Amino acid sequence: MNKIKGAGLGFRREMLDELLPTLPSDIDFWEVAPENWLPLGGRYQQQFELASRQAPFTTHGLSLSIGSSDKLDTQFVKRVKGFLDLHNIELYSEHLSYCSGNGHMYDLMPIPFTEDAVKHVVARIKQVQDIIERPLVLENVSYYMAPGQQMSELEFTKAILDESGCLMLLDVNNVYVNSINHKYNAQQFIDGLPSNKIVYGHIAGHYDEAEDLKVDTHGADVIEPVWQLLEYAYRKHGVFPTLLERDFNIPPISELITEVHRIKQIQNNVTQSTCDDVARVAEKGSVA
Repeated sequence: MNKIKGAGLGFRREMLDELLPTLPSDIDFWEVAPENWLPLGGRYQQQFELASRQAPFTTHGLSLSIGSSDKLDTQFVKRVKGFLDLHNIELYSEHLSYCSGNGHMYDLMPIPFTEDAVKHVVARIKQVQDIIERPLVLENVSYYMAPGQQMSELEFTKAILDESGCLMLLDVNNVYVNSINHKYNAQQFIDGLPSNKIVYGHIAGHYDEAEDLKVDTHGADVIEPVWQLLEYAYRKHGVFPTLLERDFNIPPISELITEVHRIKQIQNNVTQSTCDDVARVAEKGSVA
């Protein structure tokens, strides 16, 4: 099902002059927020169609608000489905959070980690999946408070994945940020995730507000501990397509490509290491 592979980058309107008419071959796939392209026509639509003919695209939405108590905006979801179908995009990813409550809040708010919230979110996911006719892909998000918490973040995430049939976008930087802010072990969190649910990943930079407070900003270079955690996730779950997120303080495309190459390097290293391990096991078996 999943056409995307390798290492990707966000496709942003402010980067169009650098990216077109020919997309950089270093980038294996691209990601867009449907909300940023749905209302556009004319030149922007032509540019997007030109780009989408050259490389695989995926989507990462901003306003589905899957955890909200507001009524699901089914007309919006239908428009997203039309966008996916028109541009032959298989994956619709969103955030495991909410951003509306009697109006749009323009921020990603944490869903309470409770059994009631699991049931509520699962019902809404199934409604979305019925409309888009494909599994919804949900990202683990960074959060700074956990109101009414009855379950761990890992237990909540696994319950949502298991009961809804949705898939997962594993944001490695969010795992790192949350592990510092909420004092849990990042590797143990990754260990507990179901490998068969992870379809692709994100990696990004963040801001150090304090030694024990990290803020997910997507506005800086990826730090070494996060690169190491990405490699750990690959070794645990297998190499999955991974996208570099950079939403502001955006450097020239050549600098972004350097970080994309780092993703590819880690992917290649883990793949080669896995092949070497398999070869050693096979050699031992033939000797025995």
